[in-house]
Amino acid sequence: MGFVLPVLFALFAALSNALATVLQRRAALTVPQSEGFRFGLVLDLLRRPLWIAGILAVIAAGVGQAVALATGALALVQPLFVLELPLALLIASLMTRTRLPGALWLAVTGVVAGLGIVLVAASPQGNRTDVPLDRWVLALAACAAAVALPAVAGLRRPPGRMRAGCLGAATAVCYALTAALMKSAMHVLDGGGIVAFLTTWETYAFAVSGLCALLLLEHAMQGGPLVASQPALTLGDASVSVALGVLLYEEHLRAHWWLLPQLLGLALICTGVLALARAAVPDAAG
Repeated sequence: MGFVLPVLFALFAALSNALATVLQRRAALTVPQSEGFRFGLVLDLLRRPLWIAGILAVIAAGVGQAVALATGALALVQPLFVLELPLALLIASLMTRTRLPGALWLAVTGVVAGLGIVLVAASPQGNRTDVPLDRWVLALAACAAAVALPAVAGLRRPPGRMRAGCLGAATAVCYALTAALMKSAMHVLDGGGIVAFLTTWETYAFAVSGLCALLLLEHAMQGGPLVASQPALTLGDASVSVALGVLLYEEHLRAHWWLLPQLLGLALICTGVLALARAAVPDAAG
């Protein structure tokens, strides 16, 4: 299985998603806040050009992600989306014309270096192109519960970091499940063509999961600061995706002494992300 192609397309998707996050947050802050889950939020956002631009960036990211998943392992592609957080913060600083402090640059460096160490040490490999239905049933049930619990907890909290973090975590599970379903649908497209793609259940399942993720994301961005929702989103997406890659697609990660550099890289990522979350990052709402 290739390495360069999925990595390049995953990086493009991460950059597009980071841009979309900043644009959508700016748009979300221009509509009235709601205490609960409101489907009409998307209708309000459709009147905001910034939100439309964000959706176009999401579409571009989706195309890049689809190509990456079709050519690489889920456990390789999705962890690269950890870069969304530093990229989103850098884009936000450019849009607000605010210089980032040196400590923040150090945290960004830690995230990038840690991600590189983890991926090189783990060397994710995958050889399965289809998943038995019984595995999907268990995965769908587990993911549904993992989405519902933090979503309900977040919606019961007032606007703030806790609300945004809980909704960001719920969004992360949705995104990871969407990626897993998309990978399966892309293999159907590659093997059976467009007719098979349009008639397989995975295609419609990843569309529904993606729409749920989008709606949860809008509530997460409206519910609190970007630095609260984005860490939960990026770390959660990577973690759940790796688990789904191993459990569903039987992807393999190197073990034994390779676990030591993996743990080091993971520590760098978590430290960097937590530092970014605590930093006084300029909000993109201005």
